[in-house]
Formats: sequence, C-alpha cells, structure tokens
Amino acid sequence: MKINASEIRVGMLLEYKNDLWQVLKTQHVKPGKGGAFAQVEMKSVNKNTKLNERFRSSESVEKASLDEIDFNYSYEDENNYYFMNPKSFEQVEIKKSIVGEKGKLLTENLEVNLCFYNDNPISINLPNQVKCKIESTDVALKGQTVSSSYKPAVLSNGLNIQVPPFIESGDEIILDTRNLEYIKKI
Repeated sequence: MKINASEIRVGMLLEYKNDLWQVLKTQHVKPGKGGAFAQVEMKSVNKNTKLNERFRSSESVEKASLDEIDFNYSYEDENNYYFMNPKSFEQVEIKKSIVGEKGKLLTENLEVNLCFYNDNPISINLPNQVKCKIESTDVALKGQTVSSSYKPAVLSNGLNIQVPPFIESGDEIILDTRNLEYIKKI
C-alpha cells in the first residue's frame, strides 16, 4: 500500500530497496528554502542493518502489508518460542532473536498478536499489561519518601525493573510490556 512520505510513523514497516525496514525515528523538516522532507532512520528486519534516508514530502513509499493473527504462547526450547492458534490449532515457531527481551514476559497460554509478512512471522505484540511476581527487592530506606524514589527489583522471570518503596519480595504487580515499567500492585 503506497503512503505519502509525511505519513511515515515510528514502528511502521516499509518495503524499500527490495528489503523490509522498520522505522526507528522520523523527523519532518520544513526548511525555509526548498521543499519539506522526512528524515527517516530505519532498521532492516532481515539483515539487521540501519539506514538513514531522506524522503521528499511529495514522494510515496510502500507500506508493508502485514497479517496480524492472535496466538497463545505454548512453550520454548533452546532457540525458539512456540505459539498455537486457538482457532485452527496450527503451531508456529519464532526464533528467540526476533522476540528478544519480551520473551521473558511470556507465560503459558498468554494471548499475543503475531505479525506475518509473506507467511513468515516477523514480530510479536504482547498485551499492554501482564501480571508478574517480585522475586527480590531491596528494603526501603526510611526518609526516602520526600522524593518519588524507586528501588531496583528482580522479577521471577529474571527481568530487572524499578518499583516504588512499598513493594516487597513476593508481591504481585502489573507491568507495562511496552516500556517495562511498574503500573500497580495487585
């Protein structure tokens, strides 16, 4: 699907120079002299290389058409995560390198959204919030309540996050999966 260069947003996938690119940064510039343009930083999904490109506002680029399907997380092995489609019971595997750090947040039967490009899974979208358990955290020091101070904590899945001083080891919390930040205590 063709889109105007001024419509490029962070996170979009573009087909450009015979490759699939994910937009990391975009800046729309309107200089005093000359036409407006979009300065776009992209990362190749396949080759893991970066590219800075300048598109004139009048140019159009090809937005990649993705199929998004809901799957349930099943299990993992040494190299892959496995997901099952709850409707067709079809099983799909995704390399751990594609999922990255988000893989630690996967729990059995967690419903996730997988993005497919030409029938190949290329990315995963977790729910915005997941429930996690605090494995260990430091003891809150008295007198630190003047400013909104946070303390380090380790989750049961091994992730390190910052939590408010009243959170203790063994507590269950809600975590924002987009930025790995504490939301609330359960």
